[in-house]
Amino acid sequence: MKQALANVHPDAKIGQNVTIESFVSISGDVEIGEGTWIAPNAVIMDGARIGKNCKIFPGAVIGGIPQDLKFKGEKTTVEIGDNTTIREFVTVNRGTAAKGRTVVGSNCLLQSYSHVAHDSFLRNNVILGSYAGLAGEVEVDDYAIISPYTAVHQFCRIGKHAFIAGGSLVRKDIPPFVLVANEPLSYVGVNSVGLRRRGFDIDKVNEIQNVYRYFYQKGLNNTQAITAIEAEMDMSPERDEIILFVKNSDRGIIKGPQD
Repeated sequence: MKQALANVHPDAKIGQNVTIESFVSISGDVEIGEGTWIAPNAVIMDGARIGKNCKIFPGAVIGGIPQDLKFKGEKTTVEIGDNTTIREFVTVNRGTAAKGRTVVGSNCLLQSYSHVAHDSFLRNNVILGSYAGLAGEVEVDDYAIISPYTAVHQFCRIGKHAFIAGGSLVRKDIPPFVLVANEPLSYVGVNSVGLRRRGFDIDKVNEIQNVYRYFYQKGLNNTQAITAIEAEMDMSPERDEIILFVKNSDRGIIKGPQD
């Protein structure tokens, strides 16, 4: 359903049962999945690919060109997964030649005034708090929560189930399952509340805590910690995910509070 005062380009591909309210602007190179609702004054620009049953609130701008001086007008996209909610005045820029696309996964919540820059990749069930900003080529894994007013440096990675306290400055990679806070940003524990809410039992939470003791409580560097963990702890998906994340961290992971 399109309101009479909406401006929808005839080339835009609009699915079944999409609601487009008054004063919405939709460009030609746009695809919107069935059941999505687009509120008044939202702007959907070229390159936007929006999934099914999304909710896009007033003032949101999806698909604006990258805020990157290297951008030369190349054809790129921004992809929004199914069932994602994008609140008031959120901006999600499309990609550059670096990766070609910006991605926000399914079942995500982008709260008001948050920003996702070019070539960033948010997986599923991510929450981005109000006024939080992600610079270019940031990666955020499943179920991570980035609290309001947090600023994330370009190229940083945030692991799954991580929780970042409000007002944080993220300059290093944040490994999975952790709770981080303070300035400079540091490890303050495992995100045990979030993990229990998502079905992790107490034994699994304790196992994750034991892994992080090697990194943050035993006086080891990361290489020494990984060697000790592999020698002394049984293999598990969570143990191995933490190890792989640290091994693949180009920027290095956040430090412990004692550092």
